[in-house]
Amino acid sequence: MTANGDRAPTPRSAVRGFLLFWIGAADAEDGFENGGGAVGRPMTRETVPVSILYSTTGAYAALGREAVDGAMAAISEVNSDPSLSFRIEPKIDDPAGRAERYALLSDAAIRQHGCRHVIGTITSWSRKDVLPVIERHGALLWYAFPYEGYEASDSAIYLGACPNQHLLPLFDHVLPRYGRRPFIVGSNYIWGWEISRIAREVTEASGGQVVSERFVPLGSVEVDHLIAEIRQKRPDFVLSNLVGETVTAFLAAYHALRAEGVEPPPIVACNLSETDLEGLSREARAGHITTAIYFDRLDTAENRVFKARMAARHGRDRRITTPFMAAYNAVSILARAISDAATDAPEAIRRAVTSRLFDTPIGPIAVDPRTHHAALRPHMGVSDAEGEFELFRSAPAPIEADPYLVRSLLRQPPKAAAPGDTGSALKVIK
Repeated sequence: MTANGDRAPTPRSAVRGFLLFWIGAADAEDGFENGGGAVGRPMTRETVPVSILYSTTGAYAALGREAVDGAMAAISEVNSDPSLSFRIEPKIDDPAGRAERYALLSDAAIRQHGCRHVIGTITSWSRKDVLPVIERHGALLWYAFPYEGYEASDSAIYLGACPNQHLLPLFDHVLPRYGRRPFIVGSNYIWGWEISRIAREVTEASGGQVVSERFVPLGSVEVDHLIAEIRQKRPDFVLSNLVGETVTAFLAAYHALRAEGVEPPPIVACNLSETDLEGLSREARAGHITTAIYFDRLDTAENRVFKARMAARHGRDRRITTPFMAAYNAVSILARAISDAATDAPEAIRRAVTSRLFDTPIGPIAVDPRTHHAALRPHMGVSDAEGEFELFRSAPAPIEADPYLVRSLLRQPPKAAAPGDTGSALKVIK
C-alpha cells in the first residue's frame, strides 16, 4: 500500500479461470496485454480486488445469477480496456439466500482478500446485515436494487430506486385508474413491511382503503390462501411486494383466477422483473404492471449501443434483465470512479462518485453527495406472453431520490383520472 492509499499490484488468484470465461483468454494472459492486434507488451496494471456478493442459490437465486452475470460483464469490459491502469479481480461469494452468511462473507472478503468495495445484496434484510461490517472496516457497499428507503449511510452508494422513484409514480398511475381498494401482499421482511406501510399511507391519503395486507415467508411457494382471499374480497388491484420464488408461484396461481372466466384485478409491483416471469406459461406471464429504472426494451440511444455491445460479446440471445443491468452499472461506475481518483480508497471514491455525471445504459446518473442515492428515471411497463415488458410510460427526467420521503409525501394525493389525462409525473410512450 502506498502512502496516499493506492494499492500496489497484487498477484492473481484462483478466480483467473472464471475471468478467462468472461474476458477471453487472449487479453487475460498473465504478464501481457493484447493491444488490439499489436505485439503483446509487459502488463503493469494494478489488480483491485472487489467482492461480488449475490445469492446464486436459495430462494431468490435467479435474481442473484443475473446480478453476477451483469457484474462479470462489466468486469470483462474493464479488464479488456487498455486505457485503464488497473484490472478488477472479483471475489465471488454465494450466501445462498441466508442473511447471516452475508455478514460473514463480506467480513472475510474485506479482511482476508483486501476488498474495499462490496457489490451486492438484493434483499434489505441482507443489506442491513452487511452494512455494519462495511462501516466497521471503512469499506463501501454498492447497492443497486430497489428498496424501501429510510436509510442513508456514508458507507453505501445506492444505485437502486427508493419509494419516491418507484412506488409513488406507480400509485400516481394506478389509484386514479383502477380504484383505491388495493390488496397488498409481500414477503415477510422489511421490504414487504415498509412498502406495504407506505402504500397504505398513500392509499388512505387519497381517500381509499387497503382491503387486506398479507405476508408470506421469503421463499415460500404456499400462496393458495392469498388467491382465495383475493377471490373473496375482489380488490381494485393487487400490489405485490413478493420476492424470488414466491412471486413466480403467486403469478402461476393467480392465472387460475383467469381460467375461472372472471377477469381478476391487475397485479402491480415495484420489483417485478423479466427474471421473475421465467418458467411461467405464456398466459401467466402477461398483463402485469411494474415500474423499474430499466427494461430490456428501453428504446434509448444509450441502451441500443449497450445492447449491441453485449450481443457482440455474449451473443444476441442474451436478454438484458433488470438485475443484470443493476449490477453492471454498479461495477461500471465504480471502475470509472477508480480511474478518476487514481485509487480505490473508499473516501476518495465517495468524492469521485458524488462529484460528476456517469453515462450509463439507462442514461446519465448523478449521485447526491448528501444521501449517496442516485437520481433515477422510472419507467412503467406491462408484461407480455414473451416474458418481456412493453413500456407505456416514462418520467421525462431523472427524479432526485428522497429516501425519507421528506418532500414527496407533502404533495397532493393522486386525483381521479380525467378522460385523456396522462398524469403529471410520467409521460405516455407512443
